[in-house]
Amino acid sequence: MVRFKNDDSAYVGRYLAVVADGMGGHAGGNVASASTVLDLVHLDSDSHEDEPLTILADEIQAANSLLSELVTTSPQLSGMGTTVTALLLHDQRLALAHIGDSRAYRLKDGRFEQISIDHTFVQRLIDEGRLQPEEAEVHPHKNVLMRVLGDVDASPELDLASFEVEPGERWLLCSDGLTAVLRDSDIEGVLRGSSDLQECVDTLVELTLAGGSPDNVTVAVIEIAEDANAGSGPATAQFPSQDTGSRDAAVAAAVPPVVDDAPDAASSPETANGTDAGDDADDDESERERAALIRQDLASRPHVLVGAAALATETGEIPIVTKRSAERRAARMLTHKADTGQAAEQQTGDSPRPAWKRWLLPAFLTVVALLLAVAVWLGYTWTQTRYYVGSYDNRVAIFNGVSQTLGPIHLSHVTDVSDIPVDSLSEYHRNRVEDTLPARDLEHAGKIVTELRDTAKAVLCPPADSGSGMDDGGASPSAAANSACGGVQ
Repeated sequence: MVRFKNDDSAYVGRYLAVVADGMGGHAGGNVASASTVLDLVHLDSDSHEDEPLTILADEIQAANSLLSELVTTSPQLSGMGTTVTALLLHDQRLALAHIGDSRAYRLKDGRFEQISIDHTFVQRLIDEGRLQPEEAEVHPHKNVLMRVLGDVDASPELDLASFEVEPGERWLLCSDGLTAVLRDSDIEGVLRGSSDLQECVDTLVELTLAGGSPDNVTVAVIEIAEDANAGSGPATAQFPSQDTGSRDAAVAAAVPPVVDDAPDAASSPETANGTDAGDDADDDESERERAALIRQDLASRPHVLVGAAALATETGEIPIVTKRSAERRAARMLTHKADTGQAAEQQTGDSPRPAWKRWLLPAFLTVVALLLAVAVWLGYTWTQTRYYVGSYDNRVAIFNGVSQTLGPIHLSHVTDVSDIPVDSLSEYHRNRVEDTLPARDLEHAGKIVTELRDTAKAVLCPPADSGSGMDDGGASPSAAANSACGGVQ
């Protein structure tokens, strides 16, 4: 009753229900909710490649990334955000993903309860025991959200849960426009007392408007029913297309139009943004074409779409949303066609491609193994053309190969061992031998050994002393040295 635009969006189909409440206090709240809802509607199917809860969470995270992209291309949208409460039905289970302060209620086996938890500041105070629930209703910061989708968090934390479902149970999703006016007991009374789902949502909206409705109000009531086509397993029942405008008792999901006191934007899309239609005729035509593409995609499944998301698809009123949604739908259609073509090719068996694929990997691995073996063999062959001089059993020796090892494998072997003790060398030459002396070939290695022998003799055989002194044993020092020299040949 006080908003000049509708920031809520909602979609309900046979397997998917989503309610999103854009942050009305920020620019682009309607863009955020519409973009998020339209980005999720392709999940309205009974076949998924992964767990429904995982898929739902991943798609909401992807929708959050899209909001960041929208802000990047349109900085004036900075700060926009939206709540999301979504249900995805698969076989006997219902996946729930939730963030923000929109709510999910369940009526099952006679018990009515709130399933979702508000991500608000006052709810955190209640959880911490610092605030009583009745005090939260009048708290000055009761509308402060702690978690939402938007451009402020690349990976927002979602509440995720999965529930066993039975035919006949009802779920209610709503934006906080409903709970700002009605108590849970009021909502429960209407949900229990209404046999017709459309009557139920109409009554809830009327009661909200009568209470002053300070915010947009969107309500979706879903009833689990047996799938008449499949014969087993619960599913939301088939219901008329939104274009017919008809509703009856067989409808398993119903969302009423959101009441708004603003002028009907659908009747004058050219002037809704304050622009001249004549100047932007081409742009308007492009937006209408994109909106038509989205409508065509939605027409393939029974559904109800309301709020900012419906406005975007009907009129192209939110160009950014229609453009991105059309692009993503076109990409998904191309991917689906490619996957279908590949599946058909595999089923026909006419093409040799599957057999070729089977031997491609073994052949590739065989070639890689052969190349590796050749590289190892060539490397080892090259090492056997090399020589070096080193130490072997405290003797100077000639080695064939390189001094490195490859794990437990030695890449060299002894070719010749001399009679030169390594200890007989000077410290400098001894260190060089222990570190190995590379040689160009076997002949060069022999020359190095000869040079080391001369070095050893120079150390052990100093020039003869002409003196006649005697050592303690009666022999001269020169005689002792000459005796030692005889050991190095």
